[in-house]
Amino acid sequence: MTVTLHGPAYSTYVRTVRLALEEKGVAYDLADVDMLGGAHTAPGHVARQPFAKVPAFEHDGFALYETFAIVRYVDDAFPGPALQPSDPRARARMTQICAVLDSYGYGALIGQFFWQLAVVPMTGGTPDQAVADAGLARGTMVLGEIEKLAAGGLTLCEGGISLADLFLLPISEYVGMMPPGAAALAALPKLSAWAAGMATRPSVVATRPSLG
Repeated sequence: MTVTLHGPAYSTYVRTVRLALEEKGVAYDLADVDMLGGAHTAPGHVARQPFAKVPAFEHDGFALYETFAIVRYVDDAFPGPALQPSDPRARARMTQICAVLDSYGYGALIGQFFWQLAVVPMTGGTPDQAVADAGLARGTMVLGEIEKLAAGGLTLCEGGISLADLFLLPISEYVGMMPPGAAALAALPKLSAWAAGMATRPSVVATRPSLG
């Protein structure tokens, strides 16, 4: 069996897939895609992901892209603990949280807030504080909604760890690296307790990227 995941370790979406693979106990190869160097636009990668995004995924000749599709496939195709609740309402809540993060959370919290305060300085640029502030304001609303939707306890949904946890975790860790983001998370009791519980989970430790 050969499983290959294409994308950089620092990508939140790549990490979501890695978390799913780790939780299921699936061995895989991580093939780096240097997005900051433009490798995502190279013909070889575009052949795997025509929109020049990450991740792209391959399992014994079966190719797939889009993170939610990939992690659902990983959950369905491999043995190990289920990452989707069997209860219809809990599964709908999981899907809702993933969709909220995809539609409203990632762009604000990572594309604006974290990118400006962390990635722009790392690449020698000057952060646009107004963009970062706007991202945090929108992102705080998103996190507040997830706080309302969360079941409370160690997982976001009833029935154990799910794809919702794996979508939020990479985003929340980056947000928490920035003092204003850490303050926003600290103001949300359920998400704060959840983040503290997730921080030492083996899959989380194994996939935590180094930004140094």
